[in-house]
Amino acid sequence: MRSLVEAARAKDFPAEIALVLSNVASAEGLEFARKQGVDTAVVDHRRFADRESFEREMQATLTKHAIHLVCLAGFMRLLTPWFVEQWRDRMLNIHPALLPSYRGLHTHERALADGVKIHGATVHFVAPEVDAGPIVTQAAVPVLDSDTPETLAARVLEQEHRIYPLALKLVAAGAARVNGARVGVEVKGAVPAALVWPTE
Repeated sequence: MRSLVEAARAKDFPAEIALVLSNVASAEGLEFARKQGVDTAVVDHRRFADRESFEREMQATLTKHAIHLVCLAGFMRLLTPWFVEQWRDRMLNIHPALLPSYRGLHTHERALADGVKIHGATVHFVAPEVDAGPIVTQAAVPVLDSDTPETLAARVLEQEHRIYPLALKLVAAGAARVNGARVGVEVKGAVPAALVWPTE
């Protein structure tokens, strides 16, 4: 979330971060957003009898703020098909793996256990299935022999902070568009992905 707010400060960035919405009132990101002059809102899921009731309140809040695109950042609740459909091709998520590999949780531990040599992060449009949806951009990092889940996660996180603002920029500018199960990207003079290969 911070990387998106900071990227959007650039005069040529095609999106404004107009709202930071959380389901947890104590989330640190809310205070950061307020200090940056970004509107904030809290919709506490514990106040609602079911997921759809909670999501309808989120939807009302997003509508009130005239939001056009949603970027999920550390939002760990499963979304219903109803909510996903409201934001079809307008809701992005970031996942700490090279999708379609390692959907779900504990991605770094699973990558190390499988002995893969390349890991990374993915920004994708949200679909009703968990960690699915058309891919906008990805970044790869090597898996080193000395890696632990923590060291691997730290390198992946660096790339998450790079590719999420890039993906939002591409989508907001109309350069990235969903075409079936794929995203077509038209970028003049730029490469819409990052490949990072550090050595020990």
